[in-house]
Amino acid sequence: MSRVVLVLGDDVSTDAIFPGRFMATVLPAETPQFAFADLADFNKGVRDKTITPGSAIVAGHNFGCGSSREQAASCLKGPDLTIVARGFARIFLQNASNLGLRTIICPEIEASEGDEIEATADEIVNVTTGRRCRVLPLPSARQAIVDAGGLVAYARELLIAERTVTL
Repeated sequence: MSRVVLVLGDDVSTDAIFPGRFMATVLPAETPQFAFADLADFNKGVRDKTITPGSAIVAGHNFGCGSSREQAASCLKGPDLTIVARGFARIFLQNASNLGLRTIICPEIEASEGDEIEATADEIVNVTTGRRCRVLPLPSARQAIVDAGGLVAYARELLIAERTVTL
């Protein structure tokens, strides 16, 4: 179960997620401190670690639009957030998958900050309101990468499996 810690609208830009003025910081271990830097309360919660791992951000359509900056995904992966949106920008979704950031496409999602939500492969249940919304699954190859923890971890798993078979 996840607690919704931030609700956003449509067209959330990568510049809002990870402002360009922090682009000198690119290490995934350092990017979380700048997550939504211009949303002071949320950013403080990330920096102070009062936003717990597994918490959820809920957004509208086209989350992560604007640029290909990978830091927009890594700054959300660091605190282990789940992003539930009505839709994602293509490049952001690919970056998120490559980094193992959990993203859920839920075209009818409705939630408020503080709501508790529960996600399955088929639906999201807003436990607070009782509302159920269908989930659009990621393609199986992309989901396997996310489940492995990202593209590097997924490739490592494949290489280890291949080595085990040939030995």
